[in-house]
Amino acid sequence: MFLPTKNLEDFSIVKLEDLGWSESFAHSFECWIEPHAGKDYQVGRVAIAHRSQYHLYTAHGNTTATLTGKFRHQAQTTEDFPAVGDWVVVRPQPETPQYLIDAVLPRRSQVVRQASGTRTTAQLIATNIDTLFLVSGLDHDFNLRRIERYLSLAWKSGAQPVVILNKADVCVNIEEKQKAVEESAIAVPFIPLSALHQDNLTALNPYLNPGKTVALLGSSGVGKSTLTNQLLGKEQQTTQAVREDDSRGRHTTTHREMLILPSGALLIDTPGMRELQLWSTDQTTDQGSGSLHLWEGAESGIEETFQDIEKLAAQCRFRNCQHGSEPGCAIQAAIDSGELSHKRWNSYQKLQREQAYQHRRQDKQAQSNAKARWKHITKTVRQNRK
Repeated sequence: MFLPTKNLEDFSIVKLEDLGWSESFAHSFECWIEPHAGKDYQVGRVAIAHRSQYHLYTAHGNTTATLTGKFRHQAQTTEDFPAVGDWVVVRPQPETPQYLIDAVLPRRSQVVRQASGTRTTAQLIATNIDTLFLVSGLDHDFNLRRIERYLSLAWKSGAQPVVILNKADVCVNIEEKQKAVEESAIAVPFIPLSALHQDNLTALNPYLNPGKTVALLGSSGVGKSTLTNQLLGKEQQTTQAVREDDSRGRHTTTHREMLILPSGALLIDTPGMRELQLWSTDQTTDQGSGSLHLWEGAESGIEETFQDIEKLAAQCRFRNCQHGSEPGCAIQAAIDSGELSHKRWNSYQKLQREQAYQHRRQDKQAQSNAKARWKHITKTVRQNRK
């Protein structure tokens, strides 16, 4: 049984603009319905996505919806299916209060990672986000390398990252950690605060305007659920204490959900991530399914996160410098002078190797999927000829 949260039950917004609707979405919707005249098509925004059912915000209130059989048949990858934050084309299902989802409108941004496990599969975290709050704790679990990984994911998403340094109330060397974040998160705003004690929460206000979508991203135990409750002004998300020895947390948020804040902003809360592998491709493509998203990814997230290293590399004497023992290597000179730390350089190399590995995995998987699909098409054609 599908049970909407209290926030969804209270929902009564009637303007699509309050949900993040824009002219670009309106244009995409008009282009889609043009060849489908005569049917009662509407739009809704996905608030919760389950395997077989979706909960939507619409101009007429909230409702549940399922995918059409055609949509399921034509979808080829996990990225073709609706995710939290998506705008979907829907129509009423005869004799039921539920709707049918026919298509996903093009996405402005999307947060995607390699799904956990051994399969080469993308996992969509959230879509159509304006700002990504990358939440990190200032306790024993503080980790610069993890922040760099999250930044690489954020820059690739097309959303604007902001680093939230939570648990400032328990940090004894906050200035030192802030300086380290400033050096690693180049040109990215960072905000120290204490969600538990409501300290400096007003610094988030510029990002929480009506109709704007913000998503929380971070490991378990960094305080995302506490921050969500403070921004909602009520205890809606379950919270748990972290382990005292290493400040590691347990999963308290079990699914992604888009909530309406009192300010009118939309907040997507996500479960804590124990594993974050980057998904290397910069684009998704229209495969002819009900999913119409054509997202042009931002410039490489790694290059954006490590723009200081990219600039240094451009100063090397040789264009094909491997940054080892070559003469005139700007990278090695910066390391020797202390301008660039070994840890940051190693982090950059590690993410570059991981991205190259992901490219190889995904190319192999794409070839396998294409071969299987053409085999299915050929089999279907032969059967129809008989």
